[in-house]
Amino acid sequence: MGRRGHSTAHVRFDIGGPIVAASITNLAVDERDLQVGQEAYAIVKASDVKIAIDD
Repeated sequence: MGRRGHSTAHVRFDIGGPIVAASITNLAVDERDLQVGQEAYAIVKASDVKIAIDD
């Protein structure tokens, strides 16, 4: 797990290349008992994705 704020946690997934980052509620973290280094899965559902590259 990453940083945890008042109501939202910022989590990062190492998928063997780029890092996938997400903001989820602290309740979701607690319900799943997420721990640093634990194997987890992310399901991506987005209507808009922005991609950038370094020059």
